[in-house]
Amino acid sequence: MKIRQKIMEYAKTRRAIRELNALDDHALSDIGLSRSQIQAAVYGR
Repeated sequence: MKIRQKIMEYAKTRRAIRELNALDDHALSDIGLSRSQIQAAVYGR
């Protein structure tokens, strides 16, 4: 994978984490997540 692709993928995952963290707890529970699960969900763990 080229460095540019890696940087773009990193930016995309960080954006997803930031957007999920911006949601309130009720919205997170509606999609089946808790705050402690956000990173795992984004990184696919």
